[in-house]
Amino acid sequence: MTDLSLTILTETENDAQAIERLHERTFGPGRFVLSAYRLREQIGHLLALSFTARIGTLLVGSVRQLPITVGDTPALLLGPLTVEPPFRSRGVGRALLERALEEARGRGHRLVVLVGDEAYYRRAGFVRIPKGRATMPGPVDTRRLLVNELVEGAFEGVSGPIRPNWKAVA
Repeated sequence: MTDLSLTILTETENDAQAIERLHERTFGPGRFVLSAYRLREQIGHLLALSFTARIGTLLVGSVRQLPITVGDTPALLLGPLTVEPPFRSRGVGRALLERALEEARGRGHRLVVLVGDEAYYRRAGFVRIPKGRATMPGPVDTRRLLVNELVEGAFEGVSGPIRPNWKAVA
């Protein structure tokens, strides 16, 4: 961002309504049938690993992460990552993504999974999960199922269903 002052802040409980309105505007009602939303309905995101982007007091973007397992291996599910349309292509999404990954790594997390566009997320170190190695609840385009090893080799030997990680919130 060169022309606007962007601030990335840890999400607070007070941000929930504004973020929900942002999701409504950017993803619409169809978002509730997506596999990633099925997981989000079962377990809440981690505030300490979720962030908002603001220009002044205006919320222009958000990213959330929630605890999951892939098989028996703990991981995070990143998303949704969303930016208000007028502020796209200005580095807001990238800043949110970098902060989320940096904070996850700093807190000792080893893997981050998401469902998204490989061309976009590849720049942040995400790669496609080989077909059949991890499964989401409900239908998902396996070409969009991506993983980022925050620790080199962390995804070696990992496979299985992606489920909420209840131990992480207990």
